[in-house]
Amino acid sequence: MSMMEKIKNMLKGHEDQADKAVDKAGDAVDDRTQGKYSGHVDTAQEKMKEQFRDQPPQ
Repeated sequence: MSMMEKIKNMLKGHEDQADKAVDKAGDAVDDRTQGKYSGHVDTAQEKMKEQFRDQPPQ
């Protein structure tokens, strides 16, 4: 079992909290970099949120 699968199993039923944590972490990075990489941070946040949601394989 991969590390990501373990994390997904732990977060089942708590997806909203995981989304909030990802947003908070991204906001902290934006603050530290003074928004210089905000586009990259936003993309990374969306990709992380997609990983935590239950989606069928593509």
